[in-house]
Amino acid sequence: MSQKGKVLVAMSGGIDSTVTALMLHHQGYEVVGITMKTWDYAASGTGAKGKKETGCCNLDSFNDARAAAVQHGFPHYILDIREEFGDFVINNFVDEYLSGRTPNPCVLCNTHIKWRALLKRADAMNCDYIATGHYAKVRQHTKGRYVISKGVDETKDQSYVLWGLQQDLLSRTLLPLGGFRKTEIRQMALDFGYPELAKKAESYEICFVPDNDYRGFLKRRVEGLEERVIGGNFVDKHGKVLGTHKGYPFYTIGQRKGLDITFGKPVYVTAIIPETNTVVLGDEEDLNKREMHVGRINLIKYDQITPGMEAVTKIRYKDKGTLSNLYPQPDGTVRVHFYEEAKGIAPGQSAVFYEGDDVIGGGNILRPALLS
Repeated sequence: MSQKGKVLVAMSGGIDSTVTALMLHHQGYEVVGITMKTWDYAASGTGAKGKKETGCCNLDSFNDARAAAVQHGFPHYILDIREEFGDFVINNFVDEYLSGRTPNPCVLCNTHIKWRALLKRADAMNCDYIATGHYAKVRQHTKGRYVISKGVDETKDQSYVLWGLQQDLLSRTLLPLGGFRKTEIRQMALDFGYPELAKKAESYEICFVPDNDYRGFLKRRVEGLEERVIGGNFVDKHGKVLGTHKGYPFYTIGQRKGLDITFGKPVYVTAIIPETNTVVLGDEEDLNKREMHVGRINLIKYDQITPGMEAVTKIRYKDKGTLSNLYPQPDGTVRVHFYEEAKGIAPGQSAVFYEGDDVIGGGNILRPALLS
């Protein structure tokens, strides 16, 4: 038994998770690799007959993960969580679009499916820790709480997608890549003897929408959807009808291209009203808001938010963040007041609050404030 403990490592077959496993193995941990199968075309309704699966759930990825484990002498298993993933993540993805919101399926999967599945299997295997290849850090705060903070590589930092992890999960989590840059991880892959892995392309699409066509996915998943929503109205912010659209679920806040309507100037989707199948269009400045409401809050660094707490709030993964004040509400939500206007606040997306590099917590955007 290793003095450092036993760790269950999520291995997708990609460079980051493979280097994570090998790094921990060489540091003296007793490593067990596990690859989670989250979906397939039949389960997700993509209808892509004969098309090779891509991303993290293809046979080549499983084989790559297993080969690395075998070569370095630690066990590897495949965990099938397709049923749980499909029921929760895919159904939520569809429901959010049908509710006029823009979902974050990867955040939902990380926090509600993958980490819980890892911890459950870790307990069954008597593992002390679980580990992933995310570019973020986790540490124990002076007050005993476990804190996520940004990885040193700002271009790869993934702390934003981990805001939903609860304390029991964080207390068992190792994130060894947080202290390294991507270039260093590629060099480690070479040093470990995996030149092809070092050059392996990264996948950024949603795993169950590998062609990035979420509209096509919705049409295939929801029978008769197109017929039910086609022909709704584009309106301006005053309610004036500007034309007809293809159905409100097929548009997102901030969208400019693919509207099939011209005004001689750029126009943007500024609001989506599912109840009336209405899509509101406006100028770019209409996307700017000073306030928003955030729900489903998960706090990480502190166990509560003090009224007026200052934070840098990010409203999307690549957002640089905007200085803001946080005001907890009696219903458990948080009102966020930005020092400067934030652009493109999209209900359904994640809002993550930062104090320096540390994640205070986060939640799902409910709506921009009505008057802002």
